[in-house]
Amino acid sequence: MTNLRRRSTWWSAIGLLLVCVFCMPVHAAQPASPPHDAKHISALTFGILPIGGPSESLAAWRPMLDDLSHNLGLPIHSISVSTYEGLGQALAEERVDFAFVSGRLALDAVTHDRMQVIAQLTRTNGSRGYYSVLLVAKDSPLRSVDDMFKQPGRLRYARGEVLSVSGYLVPETQLFANRRLDSDTFFANVTVDNHQNNALAVANNEVDVATNNTADMERFAKRFPDQFARLRVLWTSSLIPHAVVVMREDLPVELRQRVTAALTSYGSGKNAQAELAKLQLIHDISGFAPAGNETLVPFADIEFNLDRRRAYSAQWVSDTAMQARLHKIDTEHQALVHELMAPTKP
Repeated sequence: MTNLRRRSTWWSAIGLLLVCVFCMPVHAAQPASPPHDAKHISALTFGILPIGGPSESLAAWRPMLDDLSHNLGLPIHSISVSTYEGLGQALAEERVDFAFVSGRLALDAVTHDRMQVIAQLTRTNGSRGYYSVLLVAKDSPLRSVDDMFKQPGRLRYARGEVLSVSGYLVPETQLFANRRLDSDTFFANVTVDNHQNNALAVANNEVDVATNNTADMERFAKRFPDQFARLRVLWTSSLIPHAVVVMREDLPVELRQRVTAALTSYGSGKNAQAELAKLQLIHDISGFAPAGNETLVPFADIEFNLDRRRAYSAQWVSDTAMQARLHKIDTEHQALVHELMAPTKP
């Protein structure tokens, strides 16, 4: 009799448990995380294109970022790295929410890292862009690029990283690939560094030729007037559009709109005079104009032209193989331009 009561009690407990399980509300089995637009963002992280050293870049941007932080009501942390590659890695690893980047870095961010262009810098002088240059010492015997190309394997060269538009891509496209040459094999020695250090290397006679750009040279002239006086421009490129600001597409729409509005209105409101003074600390910037991914088409064209010129100068087993490569380059470029011209997310 005792065993029967125990069995009865046990089955009653099981029955009650089953009733509780099947009567649970349906929503308890669904994911508890809210949609992305609804999640709370407690802070933003801004990535800074390396200009000079990382600490110098942080100090230059901090006053403006503090103002943006106050206007948005959100802390803004910052990441400043010593290389373009380092910033690109931070973007790819989603450690950055928005960033000031070169056109080439922006292309990667838009096509691979779920980011979009929200603004493009404007300068005090109203220029639409800047120029890549080759620098030599003022007393250098090199008077033209023809003089330089007459000395294969003899000169020392300093250039920017491969992701640097003015420090590598433009001179490589417009000068070396045009002549079916590669700068890394043309010179006796090649070093890779930022614009400031490359200019110093020429001034101190550590290299014979170096890449740079007109915007960075203006900053260099103010900071290192004695070294600037020892330099001469050997070659100037065609116009390069200004750098841009990109932002993560998966951030809440309302937040992206607020950041874009705060950034593009900075330097033009009631505190314009104080804000413009802070912008001047960065890179003689006068502000940021609203922009979209279509701004990157000229940078896609630079990459496209470099790829085609390299294809023409390469060794091929047959003309058919070369034409196949050129067709692939053309097709991929057309697809990229179509992607960049498509309407961006609100």
